[in-house]
Amino acid sequence: MMFWRSVFIALCLAQPAQACRTALILAMDVSQSVDPGEYRLQIDGLAAALRDPEISEILVRDEVALSVIQWSGVDAQEVSLDWTQMISPSHVQLFASAVERLPRAFVMSNTAPAEAMNKALRHFDRAPDCTRRIIDMSGDGTPNAGGEVRQMRRAAERAGVTVNGLAIEGLGRAITNFYQRSVITADGFVETARGHRDYARAIRRKILREISSLFG
Repeated sequence: MMFWRSVFIALCLAQPAQACRTALILAMDVSQSVDPGEYRLQIDGLAAALRDPEISEILVRDEVALSVIQWSGVDAQEVSLDWTQMISPSHVQLFASAVERLPRAFVMSNTAPAEAMNKALRHFDRAPDCTRRIIDMSGDGTPNAGGEVRQMRRAAERAGVTVNGLAIEGLGRAITNFYQRSVITADGFVETARGHRDYARAIRRKILREISSLFG
């Protein structure tokens, strides 16, 4: 783990400052409703999506900047992988490998998406100069702690940031409906995963839609 983290940090530091098309924050729910196996499905699914040839090609072509945030309760948000521009295929591969090796940041904590969105919005202060800024919020539950989610959605819209949602459902559409009503911005969308085992398919589809030229 230390070897890969050192390589990844060196890669970040070695990057030239270039403009990019999209700055994308991948904000992952690691609250107590996510068990160890489900956490594994999330990070493996995200890594696989980044390695997808179609996605990888667009990431490099548009010099997309990526960052990963793990979030849970009110005081539980962590920038797990800092901003990295995908300026070559090796950047994509190393970033995907770093995702696969991410230790879980929090366990046995509540679900506070408003605080996660606030953390993500502030994290754009350190982002490269990109044409679009997007927060990719994924989660399998509705809030049981924290502030008003719709207030943070309004803050994102004022800042010109798009918020999209990936709703991980058990039964029905409760999470999807919550993301549609309260989380995503007016220009955002919700992708639904039918359980954590469907996460890999859903995150691939979601990222492809977020970084494609035809967005929305």
